[in-house]
Order: sequence, then C-alpha cells, then structure tokens
Amino acid sequence: MTRAIELRVLELMAARLCHDLIGPVSAITNGIELLADDDGEFARDAIALVGDSGRKAAHRLQFYRFAWGFSGGGLTGPPPHALADDFFRDTAIRCDYGAAVRQLPADEQQLACAMLALAGDGLPRGGRLVLGLVAGGPQVEATGEGCGLSPEAAAALTLAPPAAALTTRTVGAYVAGLVAEARGRRLALEHIAGGFRLAAAA
Repeated sequence: MTRAIELRVLELMAARLCHDLIGPVSAITNGIELLADDDGEFARDAIALVGDSGRKAAHRLQFYRFAWGFSGGGLTGPPPHALADDFFRDTAIRCDYGAAVRQLPADEQQLACAMLALAGDGLPRGGRLVLGLVAGGPQVEATGEGCGLSPEAAAALTLAPPAAALTTRTVGAYVAGLVAEARGRRLALEHIAGGFRLAAAA
C-alpha cells in the first residue's frame, strides 16, 4: 500500500533543500558583483569564488536529485558513488562508499544515498561515513566527535510522528524512512562506540 504524503512534508523538504543550496548560490552572486570591480586581483578572486561555489551547488543538486528524486529507470549522469564523493568532498566528512553497494540496483543505491545524507546530518563536527552491505541491504556507520541523530530525527525515520510534528531538521529523516518503506525496508538506528549505525532492514 502506498503511503499518502501530506503537503507539509513536501513544504518542509523544499525548505530544507533550498536552505542547503542558498549558500553556494549566494556566493556566486557575490562573486559576480565583485567582477564589476576594476581591480584585477578582486576579479581573479571573484572568478575563483564563482567557480568553486558553482561546483558546490552543482554537486549538491546532483546528489539531492538522485537521493530524493530518483523515480526509477536507468541512471543518467555520474554513478551514485561519484555523486556521494562530490557531495562530501568540500565538507569535514569522509565518505567511504563500499564496492558491494555499487553493485546494487539503482533504487537500492538511492536508498543508500538518502541514508548517507541523513547520517551526514549526525556529524556536525565532521567524521567518517562507511557505507556497506549487510543482509542484502545498505548500512551506514557514522563516527566522529559529538555525533548522533537527535531524538526527534530518530523518531522521524520510523515514520511514527505526524507530519505536523516534523521540522526542517527532521524531515530528511522522515523522507529517508519513506524511501526505505517504498523499497520494502525500514530504517533501524543503533548506537555504537564513537558513533551510530543506520541500517535498512528487510
């Protein structure tokens, strides 16, 4: 049975994605404004700023399009592991995308990327994400200083809270839970030494 998605979930997800993209897009705007300066050094800095910010925005858009917007069919563009590598490249998070996961069907790798995005939220000071395959499903181990998902996010990934209780900080966990449910799985959170483990159980 397909779960009905309330409008509030879509509104919160749109707000969350826009929040994550506004930084590099604003930096591009600032860089373009600097190009109007006659100073050659400012112009070189502006070109570097626009190029760097443009890459960051493109990497985030490509990753989110796959993690949250893949609707089946063949893959277009870079493979999922490359999308994840680019997404985390300019962050304090190291992402190890296991070779076994790369062999999964695209819809299972979409779930894996949704799990990576959620686990990354649990590493506010940076750390390491290791994506592997356990019992036929993706699993992410996250380790780092002060890491962990909030109790509200942990509850949201079970799909138990009503949409009215969700926020922009927890909607990613809820949508990851929805992606798992659509694949016949559920997300299970487990605390481990120095971090946490997120698994997609059958």
